[in-house]
Amino acid sequence: MERIVECVPNFSEGRDRNVIDAIAKEIEQTEGVMLLDVDPGQATNRTVITFIGSPEAVKKAAFKAIRKAAELIDMSKHKGEHPRIGATDVCPFVPVSGVTMEDCVQLARDLGRRVGDELGIPVYLYEEAATRPERRNLADIRKGEYEGLPEKLKDPEWKPDFGPDKFNPKTGATVIGAREFLIAYNVNLNTRDRKLAHEIALNLRESGRAKRDAEGKIIRDENGKAIKIPGRLKAVKAVGWYIEEYGQAQVSYNITNYKITPVHRVFEETCVEAEKLGLRVTGSELVGLIPLNALLEAGRYFLQKQGKSTGVPEEELIHIAVKSLGLDDLGEFDPYKKIIEYRFRAPHGPLASMKVFEFANELSTDSPAPGGGSVSALAGSLSASLASMVANLTHGHKNFKDLRPEMEEVAVKAQRLKKELLAAIDRDTEAFNRVMAAFRLPKKTEEDQKRREEAIEAATKEATNVPFRVMEQCLEAMQCCKIVAEKGNPNAVSDAGVGTLMAHAGVHGAFLNVKINLPGIKDEVFRKETLHRAKEITRKADELKDEILKIVQNRLEQQTG
Repeated sequence: MERIVECVPNFSEGRDRNVIDAIAKEIEQTEGVMLLDVDPGQATNRTVITFIGSPEAVKKAAFKAIRKAAELIDMSKHKGEHPRIGATDVCPFVPVSGVTMEDCVQLARDLGRRVGDELGIPVYLYEEAATRPERRNLADIRKGEYEGLPEKLKDPEWKPDFGPDKFNPKTGATVIGAREFLIAYNVNLNTRDRKLAHEIALNLRESGRAKRDAEGKIIRDENGKAIKIPGRLKAVKAVGWYIEEYGQAQVSYNITNYKITPVHRVFEETCVEAEKLGLRVTGSELVGLIPLNALLEAGRYFLQKQGKSTGVPEEELIHIAVKSLGLDDLGEFDPYKKIIEYRFRAPHGPLASMKVFEFANELSTDSPAPGGGSVSALAGSLSASLASMVANLTHGHKNFKDLRPEMEEVAVKAQRLKKELLAAIDRDTEAFNRVMAAFRLPKKTEEDQKRREEAIEAATKEATNVPFRVMEQCLEAMQCCKIVAEKGNPNAVSDAGVGTLMAHAGVHGAFLNVKINLPGIKDEVFRKETLHRAKEITRKADELKDEILKIVQNRLEQQTG
């Protein structure tokens, strides 16, 4: 899985477009990141910038943006409605895919240390990166804002996590942290009544509602604070409002951790509450972007609710999620614009996205890539597809109800393998191109020659690892084929056999690509270990092929008598 991090820094400038553009340019020109949004606010005098990329690239871009903001923004002259503490007010890292929260905490600490050391800006860590409980909440760190910072920095309890504990009047301080992805999500109701929408919000949001006595008065504790009745949904904020443009009320949610309360549960609970009030949910609306996994989880949930197998293509899971949540109720829902991972990278590479005849035509030219490695990956992906097909045909048949859990498990695994092998079609060609690029590096000086040799060695190892991984995945695809050949719908047993042959070809084809690269690698340990492991995979694949084909032949003979 590709490693992607989101970063959402907030800068204390929302009026001077030259300053805003200069900060955004620092991000946009950083290799390995994509600038997604620049959202300035006149009244708040604040700009929120959203970008994504690989962890190291995002960390680099964030530092460059903070440095530029420190250069161009003078906090001693700043006025705005939004609470703020510095030129770069807050800078959170958000895990999107292939990274953990711990990874983002480390990014926050690395960046905080660098900002403090190199720019002389006091830095506080918040949320998941916080060094103490009282610093988790951004509002607590911001208390007193920029104007109260001189006194705050004199308090030993508010010594910055990084940087000097002296007031910097030009830059103020910066808060850096790590948090989960925030999903802004609205559920549409067949009413104009804002109060009814807000009633649903009060019942569901984590903070709930104020407790009242028999006369309807708010009950307070000894400190005068309202006692709350918590709502049902953790990590969810909500309010009800009326949108004149749509002519209907909405329950507007901020889902602060979709791993605790997923989007589909928010939708389903809203439907339950709406029905109690005689209302109907007509659909929903996503504001901004959403992580791919949040939609995939929703798709799986609704398929399971229908009694269907979840071992279907990623695109189908997204389609089911969109239709079930009614995300296209108020307008078109384009996954390529709304799913954050798809904004950074297309779900499939250029080769895997080709039509069959286009790929075959490209393959038939005198270009050395794509070649046998990509074809081996394609063969494996077709095997996994056939295994999933047989599993799903079995899952959906009334005569095989007892096998549904096992068939769904096979289908889900086969879909994962299919996706990975499709990606390998492009990875194999990309690895070959990197080898060719390494050979083209300059070799005039001894330093050039050393750098070139190191690049060739690294690129050739990668060009070996890609087909080796294809071998492993094809063997896994064969194991899926064995299960459906043994237990699957007998009317599709021949498909299990074809899938087996395709995966077997993928193993041997990828092995040839491993062997052709090994002589170019100087690392003798790598060469010997890789060759030994590859031979073991081919041995297992040969045995498994014979075993599965025997099963297939026996079941075919039983049908023909």
